[in-house]
Amino acid sequence: MYFWHFFKHKIAPDEEKVATEEMTYHKKQTSKVPWYLAPAFLIFWLVLIFTIVIPVFFSLPTGLTIQNENSNPDRFIAERAERALINFDRIGPKVVGSHANENHTVQFLLDQLVDIRSVMHTDLFEMEIDVQVVSGAYLHWTMVNMYQGVQNVVVRFRTKASTSESYLLINSHFDSKPGSPGSGDDGAMVVIMLETLRVLATTRTPFKHPIIFLFNGAEENPLQASHGFITQHKWANNCKAVINLDSAGSGNRELLFQSGPNNPWLIGIYRKSVKRSYASTFAEEIFQAGIIPSDTDFRIFRDFGKLPGLDLAHSYNGYVYHTKFDSVSIIPLGTLQTTGDNILAMARTFTNSTELKDPSRHANGRTVFYDLFGYFVVQYTEATGRTLNTYVAVGAVLLIGISIYLMAADSFVSIGYTLRLFLLIFVIHLIGWILAFALPLLMATIFDSGDRSLTYFTSKWLIFGLYICPTLLGLSAPTLLYLNISHNDKVSKPYRLQIVNHAHTLILSILCILLTYMGIRSSYFLMIPLLFHAISLVINMVTTLHRRAYYWSIFVMLCQIIPFLYFTYLFHALLCSMMPIMGRFGSASNPDLYIALVTTMGTMLSMGYLIPLLNIFNRPKLVFLILPAVTLVIALLAMTQIGFPYRPETNVQRVNLQEVRRVFYEFDGTVSRNESGYLFDFQDRRKQLPLAPYVDLEDLYNISDDCDKYMMCGMPIFNHRTARSRRQAAWLEREVPLQLPEVPRLSLLSKNVNTTTESVRFEFELEGPPHMSIFVQPLEKVTVSDWSFLPEMLLRKPPFHVYFSYGKISTPLQFYIDLKKENSEFDEELMQLGISGHYVSFEYERDAETKKFLATFPPYSYVMEWPSSYERYIF
Repeated sequence: MYFWHFFKHKIAPDEEKVATEEMTYHKKQTSKVPWYLAPAFLIFWLVLIFTIVIPVFFSLPTGLTIQNENSNPDRFIAERAERALINFDRIGPKVVGSHANENHTVQFLLDQLVDIRSVMHTDLFEMEIDVQVVSGAYLHWTMVNMYQGVQNVVVRFRTKASTSESYLLINSHFDSKPGSPGSGDDGAMVVIMLETLRVLATTRTPFKHPIIFLFNGAEENPLQASHGFITQHKWANNCKAVINLDSAGSGNRELLFQSGPNNPWLIGIYRKSVKRSYASTFAEEIFQAGIIPSDTDFRIFRDFGKLPGLDLAHSYNGYVYHTKFDSVSIIPLGTLQTTGDNILAMARTFTNSTELKDPSRHANGRTVFYDLFGYFVVQYTEATGRTLNTYVAVGAVLLIGISIYLMAADSFVSIGYTLRLFLLIFVIHLIGWILAFALPLLMATIFDSGDRSLTYFTSKWLIFGLYICPTLLGLSAPTLLYLNISHNDKVSKPYRLQIVNHAHTLILSILCILLTYMGIRSSYFLMIPLLFHAISLVINMVTTLHRRAYYWSIFVMLCQIIPFLYFTYLFHALLCSMMPIMGRFGSASNPDLYIALVTTMGTMLSMGYLIPLLNIFNRPKLVFLILPAVTLVIALLAMTQIGFPYRPETNVQRVNLQEVRRVFYEFDGTVSRNESGYLFDFQDRRKQLPLAPYVDLEDLYNISDDCDKYMMCGMPIFNHRTARSRRQAAWLEREVPLQLPEVPRLSLLSKNVNTTTESVRFEFELEGPPHMSIFVQPLEKVTVSDWSFLPEMLLRKPPFHVYFSYGKISTPLQFYIDLKKENSEFDEELMQLGISGHYVSFEYERDAETKKFLATFPPYSYVMEWPSSYERYIF
């Protein structure tokens, strides 16, 4: 009946009538949906986000109160945990070395434990409490991390009848950053552990393996107390697995973002135990890639104790993280309830598991895991994931091959013609992929070049116009133009639109295979939309809907609902965690590029198959104009006050500020430099610009040039993080000399030349505040041959950095440094030695000039500040 396509002879009247009817039928079959229904199509997907995705993400259980306890005798009681957290919050900031941390908080924990012991079933259980005061050192990034007298409150809880020597370790930390009461980080987890212990102790349910509850007192310092426990405590060798509890936010659910390593059974226990899951292989791979500027005790237990385990943290509302606004008032009761329920359930499952006895026997590779809307966890081994991804990707390619063959047959064209058409559309769609990533990244670059980064920091909805719409526009524009200028001659436009989705499938399949065999477990992202699209292909081919104009798009849309919901849920959660982090990401790189990239990924995965379907509507060019229009309007709004990143108390600009007095002593003891000023370590990309209308920063300058002249820039660098970012720091000199609470005292005890080894030994004693650093820079032709710190540090390139802090024990630090020189002349300049002292606790008074200066900062800023001293000596 389609002979007129192939033969050019004169058509008889009857044949002409038949051909006319066929053309009419064909036109009817390829007619499009009225254009005014296109907004309804777009609104439908927005409705799914606001009615399903966001409510599910923010869903929390009702917190149980003490009145509910009688009817829930074995349940976690959130109100009791909250009452403990209120008392924890009242202590205030808990900085290592402060009275608040070393005495008040430790006593708070001991009082809580005594109260639990008083209600414990003593006929079934036994509880031992140990306060560990520990000293030690280890290499941490670029420094020796040395600690003295830091504290751990350690509890061993066990069933009396148990003979197991395999323990479960549950850890959180009670210290905090300067200025922060630490109710979210990590007070919430501390009281959750206390309430978990209470429920276990008051429920007549024995368990097989003992539990160590470790309340460590030096995590922010960083990670010192956990190192002291796992390397020196008497119970450490019995610990076989760890549940580490930390926080990078305040509220909502706890995220499982690290597991293992290479222990899939851990995720199995998590999957079987938790009531409201929140877990992601993707979060694990992002964290372990070093993109997130944080670390946890989990790494210490893994690296120094060889413990497998689970690392969980609250990650929502990271805006208050490490600020004075991290208080009990912003932590919902439902957060304590959901996390408490999960930790209690995991503790019960772990302590009755067979794997805990010898986890090494079950260490058989990595695992892929992810939750589906918090209701359950999908888990399979990496090998299974490799097989699954391969089968789905290859199967999807085979299906598009079959579909192309059927198109060729139905269109009465050769398979070669159809393949050439597919290749053309594939190239056009590939250009769309490139534009989909390029346009948002270009937008991020433009805003950053105009000092307008972080516009989404408070007004999160701005990313819809800044990044989502450009992604959709870039992906769809090339195929839109092609479908509008191509002729509907041999292969119909409905078929050509199907080929657009086939091209999308081929790109996803290629990426899925590549990423899978690169060892990236998050490649399951690509498998999910491929799987559901393959299902729609099968349905359409079986029902022959693929031949009936645009009816095939119905099942494409229906089959993409689940992937759309999953990816919008996942990337909404990810952005809620990442956006606050951009406020402490540092000033060296553009944070908008990261947000743009993550947003683009989420948009492509959730809408990649759906946005081309706008071509089923009449006047598609008019419909697509919505995307650039929205981008333009929101971009203009982002440049107004709406796009100003900061808000008082809730979304603050972070500034690390040290009030510094530095003195340079020369070899002969004379002073070549004695000055005071403010050392700024800006935590975000906008640096000092938002402060300029309020704070007099006219003479502020970057210290990068000083870093080329002086050891460690000639500044009191605090720790490994400030050492890494020191070239981005800025200095503002002040006229009034800084009044320090005290000054570290460095005493040269002896200088002894050893003619046998042709070296000289300097012996020193250092006394000062609980946080100090020692910097050593041998001069030309001089080497440090030995010292009293970790010798492996000397294998690195100088200057050498030793970070030293103490908690309960404040005795002076004695150390030695051995130097060698080519000519063995030791009466001349041999090395620079820098000493910095940091008075980070508010137990040290700030001087009047500092208070006056701090009062000029705007209300939307948060200044984490402390006085510091720096003395540079030449020996």
